[in-house]
Amino acid sequence: MVASTSYTDASSLSHVQKPRWYRSTFYNALILGICNFLAPGIWGAMNSLGAGGQAQPYLVNAANALTFCLMVLSCFFSSALVKLIGIKAVLIIGTMGYAPYAAGLYTNNRYGVEWFVLVGAALCGLSAGLFWMAEAAIALSYPEPHNQGKFLGFWLTFRVGGQLIGGAVNLGLNAKSGEAGKVSYTVYIVFIVLQCLAPLAGLLLTPPKKVQRTDGRPVKLTIQNSTWGELVATAKLFASREFLLIVPLIAQAVYSEAVMFTYLSLWFSVRARALGSFVSAIVALSGGNLLGWILDRSSIPLKRRARGAFFFIMVTQGAWWIWATILTTRFDRTHPTFDWSSAGFPSAFALFLLLVLSFQLQYLYLYFVVGYLAKTPEEVVRLAGLLRGTESAAQAVSYGLGSVGSFATVGGSALNFGLWGVSLVPAWLIVKEIGGRLGDRREERERALVHEEKDAPAEESSVEKVAV
Repeated sequence: MVASTSYTDASSLSHVQKPRWYRSTFYNALILGICNFLAPGIWGAMNSLGAGGQAQPYLVNAANALTFCLMVLSCFFSSALVKLIGIKAVLIIGTMGYAPYAAGLYTNNRYGVEWFVLVGAALCGLSAGLFWMAEAAIALSYPEPHNQGKFLGFWLTFRVGGQLIGGAVNLGLNAKSGEAGKVSYTVYIVFIVLQCLAPLAGLLLTPPKKVQRTDGRPVKLTIQNSTWGELVATAKLFASREFLLIVPLIAQAVYSEAVMFTYLSLWFSVRARALGSFVSAIVALSGGNLLGWILDRSSIPLKRRARGAFFFIMVTQGAWWIWATILTTRFDRTHPTFDWSSAGFPSAFALFLLLVLSFQLQYLYLYFVVGYLAKTPEEVVRLAGLLRGTESAAQAVSYGLGSVGSFATVGGSALNFGLWGVSLVPAWLIVKEIGGRLGDRREERERALVHEEKDAPAEESSVEKVAV
């Protein structure tokens, strides 16, 4: 490991020029967050209503399974596309498939059309994989090391912000509907308009080479390999020990999305679902930003931050799955529809809030872990694609099984509990090495970029002398 002064050393930053606001990492976190809000955030808003706001979850779960299957494909090829057109263009293209899916849900809700839901889901899957990879790579590469957790928390705030606003809109429109059913089709019109604005927001993102950080360090998000070489490098990275050991951790973390939103759609009234969408967003937003702040505390050794967050998240998640398995087994026998005035509502509703909170915490923690696995800027892009592709594969299975009645009611939570148990030991084998055998790869990666920048002028000068 390279020994040198910490990136938090004030004397090492005294010569750095103050960034222009429209080139700063905070500005880019804001733009990335707005893109996230307008594209997957609004998608999450629809999902958080339970079954995309429909009366039954089965068609929407099947459509989401199709979306995530195609996202696996687009995630794998995404780093090769970055080489051809750059990270910003990939991000913009990635925002374009979300609106057709919302349009499909609108036509199904209002006119009963089913085929358009599947077409919209396919278009969403092909583009969303590109968006997921691009935003993940940007979130891991743009911020200063001491702002990484806060950047992640701020960025993911916008993701649940879509859920927050979607829940508020739907709660206002359906506050009097205390029965099971589907939400008003007017909600989808608002969602479609918002998602159409996402590509325009993407145009405001600063390209990596123009980003100005408070530590003066450059941002590099380019691919040097040939297209075929990039695909081979991505495949090799997927087969590496470090990534394979965190695959179960990724799978169990994101599998729960379909489980918790199917749970909401099956056992709660329309207005209770809207309330769940709204309140759970506030809970997730608060918890995610708090975790990001804790993970940035340089006064706490990196090893302790990594291990402490892991133990807290995994122990509490195990408790929620035990509780979920007990409740869903009971509900499968009694078939309740909980409204906020119903007996038993507080316990059933609290479980949903805790599952959403846990999903947000695990999601942010995954980025923290992956950020310390990449050795080079190229590996950041590849790992971002692999992370999002693995997420997509797990969610494809989750939503696919969620379209089957028995899994939607009971099997989902029981299977997720099993995945949680399987992930513990492999994940620990990697987490315990962060700040230990693996060192601080984020800091080492950035120092290498600084040296590369310093060496470049000397090399250029040498070439010029030879030419003369």
